[in-house]
Amino acid sequence: MGHPAPFNLKYIGIGNEQWGPEYPERLEPFVKAIRAAYPDIKIVGSSGPYPEGKDFDYLWPEMRRIGADLVDEHYYRPYDWFLTQGARYDSYSRKGPKVFAGEYACHATGRKYNHFYASLMEAAFMTGLERNADLVRMATYAPLFAHAEGWQWRPDLIWFDNLRSVRTASWHVQQLYSAYKGSRVLPLKMAGKSVTGAEGQDGLFASAVRDGDKVYVKVVNTSETPQTLSFQLKGLGRKKTARAAGRILFTTDRLYEDNTLDAPEEIVPRSAAFSGEGTSFEVTLEPLCFSIYTIEL
Repeated sequence: MGHPAPFNLKYIGIGNEQWGPEYPERLEPFVKAIRAAYPDIKIVGSSGPYPEGKDFDYLWPEMRRIGADLVDEHYYRPYDWFLTQGARYDSYSRKGPKVFAGEYACHATGRKYNHFYASLMEAAFMTGLERNADLVRMATYAPLFAHAEGWQWRPDLIWFDNLRSVRTASWHVQQLYSAYKGSRVLPLKMAGKSVTGAEGQDGLFASAVRDGDKVYVKVVNTSETPQTLSFQLKGLGRKKTARAAGRILFTTDRLYEDNTLDAPEEIVPRSAAFSGEGTSFEVTLEPLCFSIYTIEL
């Protein structure tokens, strides 16, 4: 790539959205050559252009056979698809390649532009990525940049003109996940089941991670009604209690709008009330919101 010396390249993707038998046939000699010359580099293979279907079902076993380290999955799908994918990776095999969620964005039918409600669907889907971080090693929204007067694809994460840029609601979702990440995934259950928007869970999606003495609980309410929840912490020991240390709330009543170059801070996360000590915390979720609760142990 123009460098005169090695520069610690860790991953290499071979192909992008390829499909059919020609792809694994041509991929295999590349994998063998790269393994021989650069055994530490992780190789990313493709699962095709779609997140399901015959090409997807054909390529995953081929990536296992060839020995790819990760498989690149892409999802440009409408609201309903994201609402049904909260448990997508819960049952994936832990043997063989890991997952790279290499391109994704909510593309609403008739609304293929940035708006808050699409970003909420993405936030819900990402709880499943975080809960399955042992399998889903990387995830990237796509595309990243677009010029306000020269784009050919939308939605995009950041829009700009010759003088200004604006961060979309989807950008804020990505930023919140990156700022409130942990080193350990914690089990989070509702009535004994992961919170994936399943039947009986009233449109709730959730995940939890720990970073040192902090626990971050991410909850997405995709329903149009407020919901009261109780966080019950287990495994703290008899004398240990926890403290509510803050809440970030991302919501708006302008569901199908987004920030603009002229008004770049209209739809942004903000701090909200969350207090108390003990081993349980009562919270009320606003309709159609993404919340992150910080609990200090």
